[in-house]
Amino acid sequence: MATGKIYLTEIFYSIQGEGPDAGYPCVFLRLSGCDLRCRWCDTTYSFSQGKGYTLEEVLEEVGKYSCERVEITGGEPLLQRLVIPLMEQLLKQGKRVLLETGGHRSLAEVPSEVVKIMDVKCPGSGMSDKNNYENFQYLSPSQDAVKFVLASFEDYQFAREVAKTYRLPSSMIYLSPVWGELSPKTIAEWVLKDQWDVRLQLQLHKILELP
Repeated sequence: MATGKIYLTEIFYSIQGEGPDAGYPCVFLRLSGCDLRCRWCDTTYSFSQGKGYTLEEVLEEVGKYSCERVEITGGEPLLQRLVIPLMEQLLKQGKRVLLETGGHRSLAEVPSEVVKIMDVKCPGSGMSDKNNYENFQYLSPSQDAVKFVLASFEDYQFAREVAKTYRLPSSMIYLSPVWGELSPKTIAEWVLKDQWDVRLQLQLHKILELP
């Protein structure tokens, strides 16, 4: 097993609020550190170094919960070199592993079995120039997701253009409003007007007031 430390801001058990597994219980590993500064970020507390764990210690913490799902999130998880060995070990244990990533770091080494949730940054985030569109080649339409967090109609148009340019299957696309800034009903109206067969998702964990 790889040696060294992996730095986490928190480990917690909650309801998965977004993506393909929304609604299911999940163990969350929030890795520390991020090289993006999205305007609407709701996890700025993860920017700091966090606490260092060996891979064995992380696996032990995950093992405290009788749960098949584990999501690796951040921050930006792919900044840490041990995240790949961590995902490999979790898969070996039979876990359903999900990775939430900003998508600007290469997905090339992420195991194919991992459910990848790639958050494409829209203009409203202030980080859209960081998107790495080459990562689309590493996504599987049968399991992975492309998420667009929208703050405006401009963001919605941007998502439409990206989807069209890169021929993203509609089944992979999730649209989310910036919490408290854009009404989900407004996005629903745009989607229905355009007859765009994509998913509108809400942050279920925030609605339920869970971590």
